Order: sequence, then structure tokens, then C-alpha cells
Amino acid sequence: MSVTLYQAHDLTRANTLGLPSVAERFAAPRNVEALNESLRMARAHAWPLTVLGGGSNLILPERLSGLVLQPAMSDWWLEAQGNAVRVHVDAGVVWHELVMALASRGLWGTENLALIPGHCGAGPIQNIGAYGVELAEVLEAVHVVHLDDGHETVLAAADCGFGYRDSIFKRTLDGRVIITRLVLRLSRTPTPRLGYADLASRVGKSPTPLAVAEAVCAMRQEKLPDPAQLGNAGSFFKNPLVDAKTADNLRVDHPDLPHFLQLDGRVKLAAGWLIDRGGLKGWRRGHFAVHDRQALVLVHLGGGSADELLSFADEVAARVADRFGVVLEREPRLA
Repeated sequence: MSVTLYQAHDLTRANTLGLPSVAERFAAPRNVEALNESLRMARAHAWPLTVLGGGSNLILPERLSGLVLQPAMSDWWLEAQGNAVRVHVDAGVVWHELVMALASRGLWGTENLALIPGHCGAGPIQNIGAYGVELAEVLEAVHVVHLDDGHETVLAAADCGFGYRDSIFKRTLDGRVIITRLVLRLSRTPTPRLGYADLASRVGKSPTPLAVAEAVCAMRQEKLPDPAQLGNAGSFFKNPLVDAKTADNLRVDHPDLPHFLQLDGRVKLAAGWLIDRGGLKGWRRGHFAVHDRQALVLVHLGGGSADELLSFADEVAARVADRFGVVLEREPRLA
């Protein structure tokens, strides 16, 4: 076989929450051929299939039956086209390492997305975004392998149904494909995105992509706990989108409520602010807590389970709903 199959494989270190989890079977194919071999085995034995990326936006149960696949294809290369540069990157490449490598080469487009944890293949699923930039803005195409028969197709970004933390991979293609490669389109022409005042104040008037990426890293490190030190999945709740009337009513009682008007007329609110003003920053129950510096992050203090985490998160959301009448939606996915 061109792929090694592991039995009773420990996934505790394979998810940034650090939840204890064991895969009945596990494989990390290093090329598409090995991936298809793994899929053929799963189909032949009717094994349930779970696809794992960097484990940064995932809640794992204590045991995963069937086969867990973690694509480990790790090549990337550049294709220059004048000032435009096309970047081909395999799914197993670490996203942050790619961003810093591109920024150090003077390429614009992904620098605001520095220090987002996880692998490149998981990026399109939730359309990762930060500091005013979303992956969809620089993504040209997504290569996928279909689980039912192993055939490969390429989806243009326009066909991926991207929205705020959303994509076709969460909807009609959920559980039907594995992402194997991304194609990004970056530029050598300076195009800094400095809409966030904190970011603009750190980089000056004519920053390089690397300067922006390093500033983003510094800002994230000041606000967010390191998963290697304290288990977490980054932002646990999406920033809620509400209609303009709801936002206006909330601002009557809370004039300092952060709010961001969207192109469709809705208003995006800051979930972290709602949790904080709900008196929950630093709140702890059992093995989980709301982070004491960034209320949008739920942290794992050790020894807990996925069920306990979900119960804790539900309580946070319920208290926000009671206080503000706003529904919070979980961002990490259940395996």
C-alpha cells in the first residue's frame, strides 16, 4: 500500500482544543493517489469517514469510528504573470507558514490572514477571514476529490458559494469532497488593507506585506491564547448578523456597541463584546472557561469532553440571548 493505516490513533494533539479523542483508523496520505487508495478502502469496508485538517476549527468526540483522513500533501509553488502571481498550494500546507512565506516575497493579498491556525485545505470551508480580508477575495480555484468515486474536479471561486464563514463545502458538498489544493491569486502591486485602526497605526503609511503580517501576528498574540499553551479553537462564535432595526434598538441602550454595516443592509455585531458585556469574560464552569482577555474564545482547561464543551457554549449563548436578544452561532464544526 502507498498509505499507512494506523489503528486506535490518538488525536488529542491533532485538535487545538486538546480534547481527548481516538480514531479507530487513521491515515495521512501524502499524494492524491494515496488519498484515493484510502477512499477505496473506506468504500470497500463501508467505514464512516472523517476528514481532518489542522484541527483548529473542530470539536472532536472521544472516539471516531471508521477512518479518519488527514491529507498531508505539502507542496506549493508560484506561477508569475507580470505583477500578478498565482500560488498553487496543497491542502496539507500550514496556512500561517504559507502566509509568512508569501509576505516575505513581497506578495500582497494574504498578509491580513497571518497566524490563523490550521491547514490550507480547511481554509475555504469556512472562508477564513481577519482584519477586513476573507480568503474568497484572493482565491481563484479549489481542487477537490469526490468521495464516492475518487474523481477530481476544479471549482472556480465563484462556484464555491462563499459568504461570511460559509461556503458550499458546508452545504451541498459537505461530506462529498475532500479539498486537495488551492489556487490563490496575489499581486506584487502594493494593496494594503488597513481598515482596522489598530492595524493601520502599527505599520505606517507605506508598509510591506511582511510588515502588515507581523503587525497582525502581534495583535493576535496580544488578544488570543496560544493553543499550544491553552487549548482553544480560536473564535468560538460567529459575529452575528442582525437587521438594521435590531441594531438601532440595541444601540439605544448600548451606544458603544461595535457595529458594522454590510452590503446587504444587515449589521454585523461583535460577538466578543456581547459576551463580555453579558458579564461572562473569565467565567468558568468545570473544565472550560471564557478567556479572560478575549471573550470570543472558549478555552479548555484540561480533562473535559466535547459534550461538556458544547453544554458550556450553549450556556454562554443562552445568557447573551437573554441579555441582548441576539442569537450566537457556533463557529467550530462537530466531527
